[in-house]
Amino acid sequence: MTIEFRQIEVADTDAFRAAVDVVARERRYIALVEAPPIEQVRAFVARNVESGYPQIVAVVDGAVVGWCNVPPAARAVSAHVGDLFMGLLPDFRGRGFGERLLRQAVQAADVFGFRRIELGVFATNEAAAALYRKAGFAEEGTRRRAILIDGIYHDEIIMARLRD
Repeated sequence: MTIEFRQIEVADTDAFRAAVDVVARERRYIALVEAPPIEQVRAFVARNVESGYPQIVAVVDGAVVGWCNVPPAARAVSAHVGDLFMGLLPDFRGRGFGERLLRQAVQAADVFGFRRIELGVFATNEAAAALYRKAGFAEEGTRRRAILIDGIYHDEIIMARLRD
């Protein structure tokens, strides 16, 4: 099996949305319960491509099996900050692909010029938190009961990586 890690292309939109949907429906790793509507995903990917925002995808045989995107934070005063979002399909976890995906996205975010990359991770997702720590992210705090899915509250660990 050959896995390719690269910047997303508009042609990847449907496959990217499909991957997000699989991970969202697991209801344990990302703060979604299903992928956003295709129109919203098309606009998101098009904006990232046009603006050069880091959005790395892992692709096998034309299918997106993982992603790590780092769009800018929403507020103008935080233009130096990228918000990291990541996911990997179940069959590709625990094989080093997540680390490769994360490292490439962080490198792209550094090249883009972000001075700070921040993320939130479910407190129960110990493997992801360990991966982020390994990549230089530090815990900044916990947002208690920040996520509510199917009537169950989840704490969210806030992590960030600073670049001088």
